[in-house]
Amino acid sequence: MKIIIAILIFSVLILFHELGHFLLAKACGVGVTEFALGMGPKIVSWGKGETKYAIKALPFGGSCAMVGEDEDDPSPKAFGNKKAWQRFLVIAAGPCFNFLLAFICSLFFIGVGGVNKPVVYSVENAAAEAGIQKGDTVRSINGTKITIGREIPLYLFNHPLDGSAEIVVERGGELLTKTVNTHREGWRMGITYMADETGCSLKTVSEGSAAESAGLKAGDVLVSINGTKITSGKELSAYFDEHPMDGSLLELVVQRDGAELSFRFLPSHYETEELGFSAEYYYDDINPVSFFGVIRYSAKEVVYWIRYTLMSLKMLISGQVGVQDLSGPVGIVDTIGQAVEEGEKSGGFKDAALNVLMLMILLNANLGLMNLLPIPALDGGRLLFILIELVTGKRVPQKFEGLVHLIGFILLMLLMVFVLFNDVMKLFGK
Repeated sequence: MKIIIAILIFSVLILFHELGHFLLAKACGVGVTEFALGMGPKIVSWGKGETKYAIKALPFGGSCAMVGEDEDDPSPKAFGNKKAWQRFLVIAAGPCFNFLLAFICSLFFIGVGGVNKPVVYSVENAAAEAGIQKGDTVRSINGTKITIGREIPLYLFNHPLDGSAEIVVERGGELLTKTVNTHREGWRMGITYMADETGCSLKTVSEGSAAESAGLKAGDVLVSINGTKITSGKELSAYFDEHPMDGSLLELVVQRDGAELSFRFLPSHYETEELGFSAEYYYDDINPVSFFGVIRYSAKEVVYWIRYTLMSLKMLISGQVGVQDLSGPVGIVDTIGQAVEEGEKSGGFKDAALNVLMLMILLNANLGLMNLLPIPALDGGRLLFILIELVTGKRVPQKFEGLVHLIGFILLMLLMVFVLFNDVMKLFGK
């Protein structure tokens, strides 16, 4: 099922991208010989006259073949014989249509799932002492404007905190400036759990943490801590409120595979920088948003994912992530499957559909932005040659441009083979 969903998503993304090229080519009088979805041999084709439409065997790709696109052609309908600004519009239309599709997906995502408002829903001591309150709306951090909640972790990733942060919040229609002490130090075990009424199962045990060194594993169900019986995540949270860790020895009893096991260990000391409040995951799906509000927040959603993609590129260029962290079609199929499964677990069909919509927004923003990069064989590479022509008034020889794009295409195919191999290795845990 996740493969089918992934193929449908890829098909829609690529079809919309090529549709942009197709519609602008027709509008500018460029002849289109083939409009196809997929790559490889044709499964089915139809159409008479100038344009043939086709569906091909491999669903990952598509094409809008234009007359005289990569070679000299005397026809007045040839792409190469059109004015520079017309060729620019035809090429730019593909990425722009991906941004348009991202916006359309955002309309449904915001309209159904609610707005990701930067509203504070929990406050820790340091932030509370600075005057931050539950219900405040975060408007800026150290002068950087915040419009949706998920922009907060994006800001923190690009701007490490250093002892304090100036937070502007809105409360009752009034803007208030608060200075928060962001330095934190304390003790931790290295576990996560759900602080709810269900049994206290360890969701994760951090690699290299005190809990992992002691032998605890994700999935262990906590029975007691320091002799205090624990039956739910909420009870464990209450225990820590009353008995904050101070470096003293901890004794945890857990249930694993039907047996009770006891672990004794010391928590590890940590120092970190935190804002001291949570606002990034607040979704308001109760209070209805006006029609124009949905449009406004949908635009903000698209801008967020474009910035997210730019941040990822920055990390790749700076070496914070490597080429091995890239994902291709196989990796994206796996990610889509995980998104569907997580959505079904948390809220059924609605949440699964919203997760898929969010992925479509991300993938469209990614595809649109990547295609605008000045890389040979991509739309951005073609746009660069046209921009040179518009600036200098002279066209780059078509044979030279074609050779550059051919070399770029070969390099991109080699990268795709590497990414495909990498994705397969990840599936097998390598």
